[in-house]
Amino acid sequence: MTFQELQPKISAIIADSNTLRDEKLLAICQLLNENIEYYNWVGFYFANHEAKTLHLGPYVGAETDHTVIPFGKGICGQVAESNANFVVPDVAAQDNYIACSFTVKSEIVVPLFVNGQNIGQIDIDSHVIDPFTEADERFLEFVNEEVAKLF
Repeated sequence: MTFQELQPKISAIIADSNTLRDEKLLAICQLLNENIEYYNWVGFYFANHEAKTLHLGPYVGAETDHTVIPFGKGICGQVAESNANFVVPDVAAQDNYIACSFTVKSEIVVPLFVNGQNIGQIDIDSHVIDPFTEADERFLEFVNEEVAKLF
């Protein structure tokens, strides 16, 4: 399924008034994981600005030990500080990478803004080297714009 075909499905999940927020986030993770071949782990992290930590929210994929990530640590922690998308074509080439699994070859993290504040991020791991393009970034920005409506 193309990003364009997935957009209305994302919007429909967000608009469903009979579903709780975490259920909607999990449904989005499942939709992306099932329909984009190289999205092998899809999850959300949410910021605790007082503690300067990210906390794992709904996700789909292999279990992870990284349920709390300090700001600045790893790709997700860097995005919490930079407020910018981070695309890692090859995780083996990254100094500040927190290894999740030997199967992860690349990662993309896009911050989630609500009223101008970075409240979290969507994190995608892939088992393929360098699959992410600008189209992935734009699509994930759209996903996060929709998700922001839940806060």
